[in-house]
Amino acid sequence: MKEHFANIISSIGEDLNRPGLQDTPERAAKAFQFLTRGYQQTLDEVVNGALFPSDSSEMILVKDIELYSMCEHHLLPFIGKAHVAYIPTGKVLGLSKVARIVDMYARRLQIQEQLTTQIAESVLKITGASGVGVIIEAKHMCMMMRGVEKQNSLMKTSAMLGSFRSSQATRMEFLSLVN
Repeated sequence: MKEHFANIISSIGEDLNRPGLQDTPERAAKAFQFLTRGYQQTLDEVVNGALFPSDSSEMILVKDIELYSMCEHHLLPFIGKAHVAYIPTGKVLGLSKVARIVDMYARRLQIQEQLTTQIAESVLKITGASGVGVIIEAKHMCMMMRGVEKQNSLMKTSAMLGSFRSSQATRMEFLSLVN
């Protein structure tokens, strides 16, 4: 990957021997590996058995989980927050695991719409919840730094599964807790 970054830098007309750029291809390769580390993780590894018996059947919400991802169309970041809720049916997921699931999928080349769905489907699969709701709000550098150059636009996506889709009351409770 280091050589590819060197080629990109040279292709834009920069001198790789310039003091500030001499180690940049290696740093960029390491940074890109870190930014896409979600490819090296699986859902089972991330959850690591952190499912616990519980009699709770009330909504559990983890709000304002910051996320950093890369747009698969332009390789530019999008940055935002995720709100993840579920209604347990006998077991609950360790609190940090919700954030780790968000990170695992966010640290892959993504579109926000797919990221939202992947998180919701994974929480449903792991917990067996009666319903899952996910909302992501993010700012996209591909819209801010290039193209239309809109600095204040915010994209919101949602995925509602199970009772979050079928029950308006559940969906409304989720939305009111997020706002």
